[in-house]
Amino acid sequence: MEQNILVLNGPNLNMLGIREPDVYGALSLEMIEQKLEKLADELQCGLTFFQSNHEGEIIDQIQQAYGKVNGILINPGAFTHYSYAIRDAISAVQIPTIEIHLSNIHKRESFRHHSVIAAVAIGQIAGFGANSYTIGLRALVENLNEG
Repeated sequence: MEQNILVLNGPNLNMLGIREPDVYGALSLEMIEQKLEKLADELQCGLTFFQSNHEGEIIDQIQQAYGKVNGILINPGAFTHYSYAIRDAISAVQIPTIEIHLSNIHKRESFRHHSVIAAVAIGQIAGFGANSYTIGLRALVENLNEG
């Protein structure tokens, strides 16, 4: 069965490749999406991509995914640390979700150490750069195929 995955990206991720490449890497979001598309072909899953700097738009995407996608791969960006609204949206739709981060949030500023999203995600992957996305997609599809 082909799994349909929603890939969500939060604030400032549209600036990848430009914004602090020493922290976030040199790849643009478009380049990461291209890597994910190649992997999706291998894993035989469909991907839908969405990025927004606006919390409400991300919540709308999560709610609209209900009954339409099998899993969510989300890099909430700074929303990780304080968006109870995104957390509640993920909890409400009960779609298996993996939280990902390019950098290791636990080795950075103390305000980045806590995730309000992690408690409603099936897992969290951080610190592997663009590979966090591919690791997350593999893990999510494997989890969905087992369940």
